[in-house]
Amino acid sequence: MGLRTEAPEGQTDMGLRTEAPEGQTDMGQGTEAPEGQTGRHEAQDDLIAELSAALTALREAKPLIHCITSPISINDCANAILALGGRPIMAEHPAEAAGITGIARGLSVTFANITDARAESMMLSGSEALRQGIPSVIDMVGVNCSAFRMERAHRFLEECRPALVKGNASELRALFGAAHGISGIDTAEADKVRLDRLEALKELSDLMIRFSRQHGTAVLISGETDLVTDGEGLWDVENGVAEMGLVTGTGCMLSCVSALTLSAFGREGAGKAALLAAGIMGLAGEEAKRAVLKGLYAGTGEAKGPLPLGAFHMGLLDAFSTLTPEKFREGARIQRVF
Repeated sequence: MGLRTEAPEGQTDMGLRTEAPEGQTDMGQGTEAPEGQTGRHEAQDDLIAELSAALTALREAKPLIHCITSPISINDCANAILALGGRPIMAEHPAEAAGITGIARGLSVTFANITDARAESMMLSGSEALRQGIPSVIDMVGVNCSAFRMERAHRFLEECRPALVKGNASELRALFGAAHGISGIDTAEADKVRLDRLEALKELSDLMIRFSRQHGTAVLISGETDLVTDGEGLWDVENGVAEMGLVTGTGCMLSCVSALTLSAFGREGAGKAALLAAGIMGLAGEEAKRAVLKGLYAGTGEAKGPLPLGAFHMGLLDAFSTLTPEKFREGARIQRVF
């Protein structure tokens, strides 16, 4: 795909400076820049420009992406990949899973709504992906509340060596062996990421980086603020809207979009792939919300009452299909934390 996997001198592998420019802290700017300003320094602009270029490369390459995902979200996941230029294939039967993975450019697997057949296929496809050097992402849905999923998660890590591990803060804290809450497949309140809680954020950063180095994988914690590490530092993606958490399947969509972006960056650039996928999802959520509000409340002032989630759901697909490199460059809010 022609994307850089090594950083220029003075930058980390993920394209951000290891030290902040004079007069700035490593935390960078706030979540939103003043109107007409990006609030980003040059290294951030370089990274975001590189991620933006990948959007064009993906639409030109049209990579085949194999997704073994939940039937609850399978249609949305396939359409998200299609809208962004990829070609999804959602095969999950154990008799064909490995063969399908072998002709794909990226693999996404998940514990969401797990069944015996998908549990077997995940291992078969993950092993084939490793054998052929195809980057994979695993979504650790519900490992904090299921001993079966946790055992399978560790087995997948050991035998399949995914390029990217994704989950919410409660799920991944459990996977790291740290204290964690249990709230079904949602993030427990005490585990939610807050950028103003620096001590808790530093503890989570240390856990993520240690795990990343131990397993040779990038890590993506999804939530109101998404966190990413490739083992060398911590970055956040602050795009997105609260309504994304009210639509079933957005987490699975992020996993499948991550497999798509992994096809561009490969294992060596898995951190960049995670940042791009999280940025795509967050920007799509923002655009979908704007479109719904504009359609319903144009000229009437501020919206009153909850956002219509059906229209918002459909708006996500519209936003994926109309996302351009220019929109990504202008709207992405990605910064180094530590």
